[in-house]
Amino acid sequence: MSDQQDSVVTNGVPDIEKSSESCASDIPLGETEQLVPVAKLQQKEIYSSPLINGGVVDHPQPNSESESDGEDKDNQETAAEEPAVITPSRIPEPPAKLPRSPEQEGPQGDPHSGASVPLKLSDVSLATAEQLWCTSRDQAVKLRMAETGPGSEAPMTVHQMFLKTVKIYGDLPAVASKKEGQWVTLTWREYYQQCRAAAKSFLKLGLERYHGVGILGFNSPEWFISDIGCILAGGFAAGIYTTNSPEACQYVADNCEANVLVVENHKQLLKILQIKDQLPHLKAIVQYKDELQQKLPNLYTWAEFMKLGEEVSDERLDAVVDSQRANQCCTLIYTSGTTGNPKGVMLSHDNITWTSNAVGAMTSLQHGVECVVSYLPLSHVAAQVNDMWICMRFAGATYFAEPDALKGSLGTTLKEVRPTSFLGVPRVWEKMQEKMKAIGAKSSGMKKRVADWAKSIGLQASYSAMNGENLVPWGFMLANNLVFKKVRWALGLDRCKNCLTGAAPITKETLEYFMSLSLPLYELYGMSESTGPHTISWGNNFKIMSCGKVVVGCQTKLDKPDEDGNGEICFWGRHVFMGYLNEPEKTEEALDQEGWLHSGDLGKHDKDNFLFITGRIKELIITAGGENIPPVPIEDAVKAEIAIISNAMLLGDKLKFLSMMLTLKCIVDDNGEPTDELTPEAVAFCHQRGITATKASEIIASKEPAIYKAIQEGIERVNAKATSNAQRVQKWVILDRDFSISGGELGPTMKLKRGVVVKMFQEKINKIYGMAQE
Repeated sequence: MSDQQDSVVTNGVPDIEKSSESCASDIPLGETEQLVPVAKLQQKEIYSSPLINGGVVDHPQPNSESESDGEDKDNQETAAEEPAVITPSRIPEPPAKLPRSPEQEGPQGDPHSGASVPLKLSDVSLATAEQLWCTSRDQAVKLRMAETGPGSEAPMTVHQMFLKTVKIYGDLPAVASKKEGQWVTLTWREYYQQCRAAAKSFLKLGLERYHGVGILGFNSPEWFISDIGCILAGGFAAGIYTTNSPEACQYVADNCEANVLVVENHKQLLKILQIKDQLPHLKAIVQYKDELQQKLPNLYTWAEFMKLGEEVSDERLDAVVDSQRANQCCTLIYTSGTTGNPKGVMLSHDNITWTSNAVGAMTSLQHGVECVVSYLPLSHVAAQVNDMWICMRFAGATYFAEPDALKGSLGTTLKEVRPTSFLGVPRVWEKMQEKMKAIGAKSSGMKKRVADWAKSIGLQASYSAMNGENLVPWGFMLANNLVFKKVRWALGLDRCKNCLTGAAPITKETLEYFMSLSLPLYELYGMSESTGPHTISWGNNFKIMSCGKVVVGCQTKLDKPDEDGNGEICFWGRHVFMGYLNEPEKTEEALDQEGWLHSGDLGKHDKDNFLFITGRIKELIITAGGENIPPVPIEDAVKAEIAIISNAMLLGDKLKFLSMMLTLKCIVDDNGEPTDELTPEAVAFCHQRGITATKASEIIASKEPAIYKAIQEGIERVNAKATSNAQRVQKWVILDRDFSISGGELGPTMKLKRGVVVKMFQEKINKIYGMAQE
C-alpha cells in the first residue's frame, strides 16, 4: 500500500463551521404516482383452510396497475422509497389487516392421539438433576423455578408446546415460502405432520440420542422442519452459519457429534464434502434445495429424505418423544466465535418453551394473529427464538424471505407480508435510513420544508410518548396523514406493532431518525446463553438508548458496581442456559457458584428500572496511564458526527493515547462485499464540500483536504465532549475498504471482531503509534 493510503491524521486542522447538513430533511416529496406500489389485499378470509389450494395461499399481490415498468433494483432494496406528501383527499385507504381464523375454544382435532400437554405442575415429569448447570450431552439440570407468579409456570417440552398449538390452531398457516413467485403455506397441522415425518427419517438414518443434526443453509421451511424433526427424534439441532468456511463447519459438526448434516444447495454441500472424512459420527447428508449435481452414497434430496422414514412406526417415534424431559438439552446455539472457536450453548426444552411464552405474554402477542418475516441467520439465537419458537407458542405465521433478502429483496417481501413485528439488527435499520436519506437529499424547496416540519413533529410526539406524557403535538394528525402513514406503508411496516433491534449496538442518530417518522425502534438485549432476550422494550415501555426492562420472571444483578452504578450485568431466570457442551471450564467462567450468568457487559439502571448498556468488560480499553475507556460510545459519537463514516474502531489498549481506524460508507455488492463506490449519502457529503469524488480510493489517494478537514472537525467535536484528556482521540486513519462479514472484520450479526481487526491491521496500528514515538 502507498504512503498516501496509510496516511495518519493528527490534530491541528483549523476549525470550520459545523455543516448545515441535517438528517431532519430526508422525506422525498412528490406526486402520488412516484409511490412504491401498495398491495391490494383480498377482502376475504385468506387464511382459512378452503383457500389453501394445493398448499398455495391466496396471498395479497401487488397492484400491477401502480407498478412502474422500469422499476430498478434500488427500489427493491430493504428501505423502500419514502412516499410523497399528498393531499388528504388523495390518501388511499390503508390495507385491511390480513384476516386470521378466530381463536378456537377447544381442540380442532387431535393430530396425534395419546400425546398430552401439561397444564399444571402435577402433570410434569422432570429428569433427575443435581445442579443448575451441566456440560455433558445426556445430563439434565435443575430449573430456576419461582415458587409463585411469573417463573413458576409448569415446564413443557418443545413437542408439548407444538402439540398444544396444533390442537387449537391446526388450520391456521404456520410457515410460508415463495415457490415460482407464489406463496406456498403449511398449516400448523401440516407442519407438525412434516416434522414428525422428518423425525422418523432421522431415526431411519441412525440419528442417535443426544447426537447432532447440523443445518447449513438459508432460512426456509426445510430448515425449521429439520430443526424440530431432529429434536423430536431425540437429537440436538445445531445451526451452522452459511458464511462458515469448511473448517468452521467441521468444528461445529464434530463438536456436536453430528450424525446427519442438512445443507441448502450444492455450494454448501461442497464445504461438507471437503471435510466429511474428518467427521467420524456422520452417517448421511441431506440437500434441501436444487437437484443433486452428483449422486453419492448417503446423500439424499429433500424428497428422498422425507420418504425414508415411512416405515418407522408412530410407536417408535412416540417412545422417543415421550422420553424427553423439559430440563434436558434439545438444541445447540454456537456462539459466533469472535474470540477463538465457537462454544456450543446448550438450551433445554424449558429454556425455549418458557422464554417464548414469557416474552410473548410480556409484549401482549395475540394467539393466531401475529406474523413475521424470517431472514436473519437462524443459527443465531435472536432469529431462531423470534421466527420459530415464539411463533410456535403463539400460533404466529412465519414468512420466509428470499435468500438475497439483505442484497435487495427484503423490502419487497415486507410489502407483501406486512408483518406484525419485525426484528432487524442495527445494520438493517441503518440501510433503510441511508436509502431514505439519499432519496430525501434530492428534495428541495417546499417539499424539504414540509418534510422537515413533519419529522420535527414526529420526533416530538415520539419523545412525548416515551416519557409517558400522552401529549400529542399540534399538527401531528396532519403530519401522520401526509407522511408517517405513507412511510410505514411504503416500508411494509404499516401493521407492525413492534419494530425491534438487537444483537449489536445501535446509534442514537438512527433511533431518533425512526422516532421522527413515528416509527420507534424497540431495543432488546440478551445472549445466546439467555435463550435470546433478557430485557425488552415495547409499546410505551421504552427509553431511547435503553435496552428495556427485564423479562418478567427473570432477574438482573449488577455485580461490583462503581460509584456511578455501573456493574457487570448478571442474569437469573429460566432462560439461563444449561452450560457449554463439553466445556466445563468455560461454563464455570460464565456461571458463578450461585448460578448467575455473567454477561461480560457493563450496565446500569435508571430510576424506572430501564437497563442501559455502558460498555463491555473485555472491550474496555485500558490505556498505558491506567484509564478504563469503553470504546463503543466514542465510536458511535464519531459515526453520528461525521455522515461519511461507516465504521469506526477505537485503539489504545496498553498504549499512551487513543487513535481510531475509520472506513467510508461504500456500496455493498450482491455478494455482501463492500465496493469502492461511495454511497449516495457519502457522495452528498462530498458534494456539500465541493468535492466530486465518487470513490473511496479517490479520497484516500489524494488525502482530499476538504474531506479530511471535515472528518477532523467531527473528531474535535467528539473530543470536546470527552470526560477526560485520556478519552480524546489523538490520531486517526482511513482504511481503504469498509468492514464486512466476508472480510472477517464483522461477525454474522455485524458485531465488530476487535481482536481479528487488530491482527489484520497491525501494520497500520504500528505506524500510528510508531509515528507518535518519533
